[in-house]
Amino acid sequence: MDESNMPKHIAIIMDGNRRWAREKGLDIKQGHKEGAKTLEKIVRYANKIGLQYITVYAFSTENWKRTKEEVGALMLLLQTYLDDYSKRADTENIKVKIIGDISALTEGMQKSIIKCMERTKNNTGVTFNIALNYGGRDELIKATQNIARRVKENELQIEDITEETISNALYTKGQPDPDLVIRTSGEIRTSGFLTWQAVYSEYLFIEKNWPDFTKQDLDDAIEVYKNRNRKFGAQ
Repeated sequence: MDESNMPKHIAIIMDGNRRWAREKGLDIKQGHKEGAKTLEKIVRYANKIGLQYITVYAFSTENWKRTKEEVGALMLLLQTYLDDYSKRADTENIKVKIIGDISALTEGMQKSIIKCMERTKNNTGVTFNIALNYGGRDELIKATQNIARRVKENELQIEDITEETISNALYTKGQPDPDLVIRTSGEIRTSGFLTWQAVYSEYLFIEKNWPDFTKQDLDDAIEVYKNRNRKFGAQ
């Protein structure tokens, strides 16, 4: 792959697992399992082509509204995935980071998250952010609360609050904003994903459901990105 104008950070809204399963007459759980397999292939490929960061939307703060059965199955799948994947990610030099409010998750899930991040924290390949119990507005509320607390404790003056102050209060502190945001399944909305970080990101909406997304689709998305003219409000 031509590395000129290569994005550093790609974010993906992995939409369409349930739709994929329904279209094939399968249980919704099978759609999520296939989606997890696709995710692993794409992250491995992202690492191979030299992408520095990949962030995926795994479970939003709004997803709790789904049926108790589906949420339970999805959480079990995610925990199993983390326990399993941390070993493979480590051998492949992939750094795993969970972004979102993990305090609302079960104790077992929190332990799996901490173990996975600890095991891979020194890896130098692609940083793989998994947005889990994540919401863009929720992230901004928590960032605002943290900044307000610093002001209250005289660690920070109100007039010294800058964009950098807010960026450093987010889950993605120290990471570049996404260059490209991809959403699968044909839906055309952002769903509160990286609300602050994606303000100048390029967007690409793809008709395929997430389980059908391939390495070639990622290559094609990168080529589309390379042909975009990013102006950042300058023109």
